[in-house]
Amino acid sequence: MTQSPLSSSPSLCLLRLSALGDVTHVVPLVRTLRAARPQASIVWLIGKGERRLLDGLEGVEFVEYDKKTGLAGMRAVRRALRQRELPGGRFEALLQMQVAARANLLSAFVPARRRIGYDRSRSKDLHGLFVNERIADRPGIHVLDAIGSFCEPLGLRQTEVRWDLPVPDEAREWARAQWPQDGVPTLLISPCSSHVLRNWRSERYAAVADHAAGQGWRVVLCGGRSQLERDTADAILAAMRHPALDLVGKDTLKQLPALLERGHLLMTPDSGPMHIANAMGTKVLGLHAASNPARSGPYSDRRYCADRYDDAARKYLGKPAAEIGWGRKIEHAGVMDLITVEDGIAAFERYRADHPAAGA
Repeated sequence: MTQSPLSSSPSLCLLRLSALGDVTHVVPLVRTLRAARPQASIVWLIGKGERRLLDGLEGVEFVEYDKKTGLAGMRAVRRALRQRELPGGRFEALLQMQVAARANLLSAFVPARRRIGYDRSRSKDLHGLFVNERIADRPGIHVLDAIGSFCEPLGLRQTEVRWDLPVPDEAREWARAQWPQDGVPTLLISPCSSHVLRNWRSERYAAVADHAAGQGWRVVLCGGRSQLERDTADAILAAMRHPALDLVGKDTLKQLPALLERGHLLMTPDSGPMHIANAMGTKVLGLHAASNPARSGPYSDRRYCADRYDDAARKYLGKPAAEIGWGRKIEHAGVMDLITVEDGIAAFERYRADHPAAGA
């Protein structure tokens, strides 16, 4: 990895289109860049839904790319970028933080002198053909720290992780209206990841939810508008003995962070809401068997995760997690069944033991 310091007023282009959790991980990098170079001009190429989540992030101009538009959309991005007054017609640096083929191809439409990408161990889909510098290869670090290291070739270092996601007042007003501020601790459940093999069984969510309700907790279901999320929520509600508040499909992406902020604990698989909740300061009961919580779990605090990743590696790959690739996903049918109801209840009880004010 080479290091070449930034100018005092650099023009930077960030490329990270998706997904919700990953763009949340980029926000601390934006904070680091802005703190080091307040006069920097930062353009972020981002996906449509991800833009809605982060709209209002100060110090950044978003340029949206909809993957449905294909090459025509990429040409439109290039035209939009060329309208800017860039020194020499190019950005000082492109931070290419996504290795998927579509993102790699889109990066070729960005005029930039320095094109900084991932180290070789994280590269795929011909990523190396689209970059001329790489971040350092540091095995065993969290995804957020890998993204944060994109400032290092620029002579900077991310020493503080700060999100401060842009949440409008009206979003918080909506969230406050969903249940009373009565001191009852709240367990939020966002049961679905977009990767269906990371999702847990509905009856197991229901069993942990009933346990929480039996301890005097309020249970709130949340999620998007997909049929999978609706069907999963209906199955959880049908299996529960106690009542729960059903907010699935009722919030917007701008309201989601405010909703997650109101909970004491969020139970979810490896998903966008996991990382948004963590960014909002809410503790997470993460359900991990298909993915490694040390790599992609809730960044700030993983004490309340139910972790069966090593068991999954041994069962499906024939070796312990320590002997497989750091980024390896174990998305096999049935892998999440390794996480038992007892695992979920134990994680919930760890939270209660550490937070007696939330209902011990």
